[in-house]
Amino acid sequence: MATQFERTHRIVILGGGPGGYEAALAGAQLGADVTLIERSGVGGSAVLTDVVPSKTLIATAEAAEAITEAAEVGVQFYSRTEAGRAVKPEIAVNLTAINQRLLRLAAQQSQDMHDQLETAGVRVLNGDARLDGPNRVVVSTGHGKKRVDFDECDADTIIVAVGASPRELDSAKPDGERILTWKQLYGLEDVPEHLIVVGSGVTGAEFASAYRSLGARVTLVSSRDQVLPGEDADAAALIEKVFVANGIDLLSASRASSVENIGDGVRVTLSDGRTVEGSHCLMAVGAVPNTADIGLAEAGVQLTDTGHIRVNRVARTSIPSIYAVGDCSDYLPLASVASMQGRTAVFHAMGDAVDPIEKRNITSNIFTHPEIATVGFSQKDVETGVARGTVYKLPLSSNPRAKMQGIKEGFIKLFASRTSGTVIGGVVVAPRASELILPIALAVEHRLTVDQLASAMSVYPSLSGGITDAARAMHVRRE
Repeated sequence: MATQFERTHRIVILGGGPGGYEAALAGAQLGADVTLIERSGVGGSAVLTDVVPSKTLIATAEAAEAITEAAEVGVQFYSRTEAGRAVKPEIAVNLTAINQRLLRLAAQQSQDMHDQLETAGVRVLNGDARLDGPNRVVVSTGHGKKRVDFDECDADTIIVAVGASPRELDSAKPDGERILTWKQLYGLEDVPEHLIVVGSGVTGAEFASAYRSLGARVTLVSSRDQVLPGEDADAAALIEKVFVANGIDLLSASRASSVENIGDGVRVTLSDGRTVEGSHCLMAVGAVPNTADIGLAEAGVQLTDTGHIRVNRVARTSIPSIYAVGDCSDYLPLASVASMQGRTAVFHAMGDAVDPIEKRNITSNIFTHPEIATVGFSQKDVETGVARGTVYKLPLSSNPRAKMQGIKEGFIKLFASRTSGTVIGGVVVAPRASELILPIALAVEHRLTVDQLASAMSVYPSLSGGITDAARAMHVRRE
């Protein structure tokens, strides 16, 4: 009879990003024999080349923005000449130092995660992995471009967490010098003189906002009529207004047909024949899952037409012993969702109690300036009848704390059930919206009413007080 210390359930995880990492920790916690295979480093692209470095860059851009906006609240910067005359100092952005710091932070985070896995008893292998049926993984390890050492891992449960890579177009091939993906930005030594961003989704909008704050001239090429298609319409309109006010050149309804390196810059040709020239071009046209040639189809795993792995609400694929989490699955491509999927997959595979992931509870954030945070049902859901509710929008311009901080743009929007007053969703557009959304997320998760949310004591003055103010405005009279 097995003791509580024997590890009898074998879990093999392909990929060490947020989903694979959390799955490994959860498996070790439940006493499984866990092997995690990662080819670039624990944390995967989310930590090494995507989320951690990009959000560090954005945080640095916010610092630069705060300096330029300080005069609006009465703070001025001056230095003195030898004659004692006050002059305004130049604000310099050292992009080399910024990139070195963010890559160093990413490497540190990766090492910390690696150490945590080893402390938990997870076996970590550096190599490339592919499935050899529903219960076996073949790993090629070794050094250099050609991995020649092979290892075989038998598994009771396989979790695929291989992530995704930037989508590349044949007509705009990234070269790492002038035409770049978001993974290649961190090799730049100087702030681009003129950065052309192709793609106005989350990635394109975030980098356009950040590099403009760092001092680059930015042109944003959007194939849609408005930036951030698919997001809350009011939030997208506000961000577009801020972009234009900050000097970003926005080319709406303009599809890029080709991008070429012209030596000392780039030329972007639009589908209508117009051309735009700049110093660099960032291609932000989506991502493709890293699911090719790893034995999924051969193992019987169903894929979508885009190559994503079909999963259910507990991250299980069409094969009972195989789960898929994160950006390689056909679920929402968010690091927080990948982490939750990883834990959910392990709990389900090992027979632990599990709460299937509810899309209505998922919180997301766009790290523009200001940020956009959302949770639950959207205004479009309410307007189309998907959810029966009411909408209330409170501009931040009426919030006393926002006035003190010089915040001019932003709002808090709540969605509540028309009959019961239960909070079913919300949107926050504000500095640090990623922090402000939590009370609304808790209300959605625990099905609180607007009256219950309003009864919480918020600090006066505070931005979070705007949430309780909005909730009070949505009071449902009880007979």
